[in-house]
Amino acid sequence: MTPATADILIIGGAVVGASIAYHLKAERRFAGSVVVVERDPTYQRASTTLSAAGIRQQFSTPENIKLSQYGVAFIRRIKATHGADGDVGFKEGGYLFLASPAGHEVLLANHATQRAAGAPVRLMSPDALRTRFPYLHTEDLAAGSLGEAGEGWMDSGLLLGFLRREARAAGAVFLADEAVDLETDATGVRAARLASGARIAAGAVVNAAGPHAGTVAALAGIPLPVEPRKRFVYVVHCRTPLPDLPLTIDPSGVYVRPEGEFFLCGVSPDEAADARVAADDFEMAYDLYEDVIWPTLATRIPAMEALKLVRGWAGHYDYNTVDQNAILGPHPELKNMYFANGFSGHGLQQGPAVGRALAEWLIDGRSTSIDLDVFRFDRFAAGKPVFEINVV
Repeated sequence: MTPATADILIIGGAVVGASIAYHLKAERRFAGSVVVVERDPTYQRASTTLSAAGIRQQFSTPENIKLSQYGVAFIRRIKATHGADGDVGFKEGGYLFLASPAGHEVLLANHATQRAAGAPVRLMSPDALRTRFPYLHTEDLAAGSLGEAGEGWMDSGLLLGFLRREARAAGAVFLADEAVDLETDATGVRAARLASGARIAAGAVVNAAGPHAGTVAALAGIPLPVEPRKRFVYVVHCRTPLPDLPLTIDPSGVYVRPEGEFFLCGVSPDEAADARVAADDFEMAYDLYEDVIWPTLATRIPAMEALKLVRGWAGHYDYNTVDQNAILGPHPELKNMYFANGFSGHGLQQGPAVGRALAEWLIDGRSTSIDLDVFRFDRFAAGKPVFEINVV
């Protein structure tokens, strides 16, 4: 049965929405009701489950580093406290960013920011890279940056399942439905109407709708610069063992990481080819693999010249078209409308910390554990975008 009211109504129930519900219900000072509306309860097309599922601290923005640090601590804590039920398959394999001479200064600047934020990262010379990873071609490199702890990849479905299960056990209600209208007045959102015909009056509404966030915001008359952008993940097999390969990012942007006996790889399309896609466009493309990814990997890791393509899939980024960073916190005019959007590929790894941050915003009026004001919605009107340099 659909509740008629909710103290907090969350639109979007993948990792970000589920994390907000989890952190709200885990907070003893909050005794209100939480309802989560999710249009795809199978999560077959969710950005969460279609991601490459990485988590890293190697960002150029201190706030992004802190968000991931909380995520790592959260993953470790739930495994320690919940045992098998809290095990999300975290493989602490590290990230390795490789820099050409042209990108060396940027790598050094990012490294300084990361070290200042307490990230355990190490700069490596080409000789050190070759010694540690003898299968890498390093002749054209200036340096590399390796995350020695607190970076790697996980099972995104297990993390989502944990958050949903714990939030529901604590009283959060998850509905398989879709918000089709938001009723507003001069100061806020008063209710949501759902595709089922139900109406839920809400004390506060959180937009956690992933790639659909722009559409949801428009229901309240709010222009939100978030749209779906398609990304591809390719599964390949390499017959030559590559022991201890981290998630490795070539200077070109092509990445590869282990996944059991296989490897996952991909790259963001160039700007000219990257455009908004329809919400139902999950058609796979293989020319990017054939023309860009495979040749790049074969050059960087010569053993990968003999790669075998096993399969691939397409997913959507909730792409922030202004600065490709998260949009968090309340709307400046519709005071009870909150955003957790625009992660541009970082939603899974930032989901635990964003859940805590939004819970704090809803309870305390601001994010108290980490100062995340740089990511507020009103930065756009103020002309203060926050650009992340370390994008994969």
